[in-house]
Amino acid sequence: MRTMELGVSGLRVPPVAVGCMRLAGIAGKKAEEFVKTAIDLGLNFFDHADIYGGGSCESVFADAAGMNDDVREKIFIQSKCGIRKGMYDFSKEHILEAVDGSLKRLRTDYLDVLLLHRPDTLMEPEEVAEAFDQLKSSGKVLHFGVSNQNPGQMELLSKYLNQPIIADQLQFGPAHTGMIDSGLNVNTMFDSAAVRDGGVLEYCRLKDITIQAWSPFQYGFFEGVFLGSEKYAELSKVIAELAEKYGVTDNGIITAWVLRHPANIMMISGTMNAGRLAEIAAGTEVTMTREDWYRMYLAAGNRLP
Repeated sequence: MRTMELGVSGLRVPPVAVGCMRLAGIAGKKAEEFVKTAIDLGLNFFDHADIYGGGSCESVFADAAGMNDDVREKIFIQSKCGIRKGMYDFSKEHILEAVDGSLKRLRTDYLDVLLLHRPDTLMEPEEVAEAFDQLKSSGKVLHFGVSNQNPGQMELLSKYLNQPIIADQLQFGPAHTGMIDSGLNVNTMFDSAAVRDGGVLEYCRLKDITIQAWSPFQYGFFEGVFLGSEKYAELSKVIAELAEKYGVTDNGIITAWVLRHPANIMMISGTMNAGRLAEIAAGTEVTMTREDWYRMYLAAGNRLP
């Protein structure tokens, strides 16, 4: 499995992170087999959040991985915090409490990466900075990032932080291309020219912040999977043709499409199916041509001016 650098962290990680949001649904032997398959494939970066399964996904992962010092040295663990019932909370107290909870459930002394999950408009960046300093000095968190934040929000945080933001987790895939659309439609009056994210793609490239693409197989905001959907019949057709051309599956081609972008994007898989995960891993070895990349982009219903 090839690797990439995660932001400016110095960490060399696989280009695909294993998303663990649904892990609690396959607890027991099936979870053990899934985690083992991921590690055997070289996909040893696991993405968690304190709210996944109400925290149970982290506990299930620790059990499935047979967490001990030897296992911990072979994997990367990322978790997120900041979402509470009916609110977002970036207070120092909540961040510290959330990390302690994740560490306990994951049965580890540290997180490789902690992300702030969804922007909190009541955020006081000085408090976040204090929390990060405490977590860093105690060794509980090695690196920090954000999720679903725009350039202005990251700039505000960076003004106070003593650590670099190494990642921003954003939804991106063939059927969710807003961060690309606006750049392709500069100086037009098309709806797709609207910059809704503050130019986050270019900002992250300029600042060496790794974009982690979540829900790459979904369209809309958790509206469903586009493969096989009547709404995306042309896209599914083109994906099937390209999968045959490159000798991988549909899942592999979608992976290759996401990773083809020169922003050096890291894709987060969401599957709990070991076979599908292997198909995704195979896609990391495919380098799609420019022509085929744009063919998929257009097949998703996008246009070029």
